[in-house]
Amino acid sequence: MQAMFATHDVHNQPPPPGPFDLWADDAGLREAVAREGADAFSARIATYGALAGGELLRLADDAHRDRPRLRTHDAYGRRLDRVDFNAAYHAVMDAAISHGVAGLSWAQPQPGAQVARAALSYLHYQAEPGSSCPLTMTHAAVPVLRQAPALREWADKASALAYDGRDVPMADKRGVTLGMGMTEKQGGSDVRANTTRATPLGADGEYALVGHKWFFSAPMSDAFLVLAQAPGGLSCFLLPRWRPDGSRNALRLMRLKDKLGDWSNASSEVEFDGAWAHRIGDEGRGVATILQMVMLTRLDCMLGSAGLMRMALRQALHHARHRSAFGKRLIEQPLMRSVLADLALESEAATALSLRVAGAVDRAPRDPQEAALARIATAIGKYWICKRAPGFVNEAQECLGGIGYIEETLLPRLYRQAPLNSIWEGCGNIQCLDVLRALAREPDTGAALRAEWQAAAGIDAHFDAAWQAGLVMLDAGCSEAGARGFVERLALLLQGAALLRARHPLARDWCAARLGDARAATYGSLPTGIDVDAALARVTTPA
Repeated sequence: MQAMFATHDVHNQPPPPGPFDLWADDAGLREAVAREGADAFSARIATYGALAGGELLRLADDAHRDRPRLRTHDAYGRRLDRVDFNAAYHAVMDAAISHGVAGLSWAQPQPGAQVARAALSYLHYQAEPGSSCPLTMTHAAVPVLRQAPALREWADKASALAYDGRDVPMADKRGVTLGMGMTEKQGGSDVRANTTRATPLGADGEYALVGHKWFFSAPMSDAFLVLAQAPGGLSCFLLPRWRPDGSRNALRLMRLKDKLGDWSNASSEVEFDGAWAHRIGDEGRGVATILQMVMLTRLDCMLGSAGLMRMALRQALHHARHRSAFGKRLIEQPLMRSVLADLALESEAATALSLRVAGAVDRAPRDPQEAALARIATAIGKYWICKRAPGFVNEAQECLGGIGYIEETLLPRLYRQAPLNSIWEGCGNIQCLDVLRALAREPDTGAALRAEWQAAAGIDAHFDAAWQAGLVMLDAGCSEAGARGFVERLALLLQGAALLRARHPLARDWCAARLGDARAATYGSLPTGIDVDAALARVTTPA
């Protein structure tokens, strides 16, 4: 009987990938954490790297397979407006918040804390990116909430390393999560076209909101930062699920979005029917009030895309080290080695720049030049790194061949996730326009770019030629129509500077591949002389 099934002997297939130690196998991350001043947190980050690459990666399977479900009413007709999740999602959120992915920056405010939290976010995104949405918004909302003394308890509980997924009033919780509602049907990125109205109530800072949001992120959150038109203009508000008196707030979840990816996380449409909200900042200053949150969420878009690249590269290398074709393992095939090495160069540069920007954000309160760099490099890096992620993940899929297109592998999930960060928190055109606006209105941002490039000069000829051309380009300025090419060049120069200043072992090879005359548009088209062995040695996977 056994002979009948001899053809089912499985060979020349890799073992299942993982578990991974996402900290131990990422030299670029470890080096960047130390370089950017967060070495004191390395033990905490290491613990989370092992957890994320093992248990959280396993939980993510269930969180994605069993998607969130909207419950508008209970069996007796009472409004619930609740989103139900698989238990795995709550387990992931609990692990993330208790380890500081959302609140470490604020719970332990010391030099390096922003970098450490950024590293935790980068690690978490590799395991379960959907939950990164509420984690990111909870983290980024804290400095906005702190602008309103009446909302201090909200800020404190958003900073707490405690997760409570129950749908109950804030007063009954040790920790809370925050969502966001800015996008409306008619406006999209043009939030000044919002039509949601905020009418003042009797108490100072309290309003009733009537309107809608076309994209309401993380609707299971305890409260949301929203924009609405007050008598004095577009303003920022905190809108909780429960009113201060303990009654349900008048927000109505209309439907959940059927998204391309990000399946473990819910996004919705919502209507406000006299919903209670508390104003943050002055009337008419809504965009200015919420800008600090947007800068932090854009940083997390960079970190998320960089993390996604790293996980996709791990999957590709694991397959190539165990799969043979035409008499050799894939990892021994020269063209495959060139593709994988090129992906490694891209991944290392994405990680280096993302952590460099996190370091600038960390030092911004104490260093005006770092604050200026954080202001502009966040938009530049968000544009470029998030644009590179979809093509990167697709190339990693191709390294696996047909099995990379099969749902049982991780690659389809990564591929669906890859476009999100280039759309979320302002699509590519918005980032490019923001860069042009910053350079025109805030001269210190241009000075910060020049200083960053100057600090890397004299190490590599390709970079030196590119940054001299970059200075000419920066002085000449740019029209809106040419903004994408302009920002791409700024991003490449920032990545090159980050690698060279770090004395990164792949810095010169990266400069030859991305800044030299032989640069090409597709991965695997490396110029001659690139040390492929050195690039591949930077990425290890379990045997």
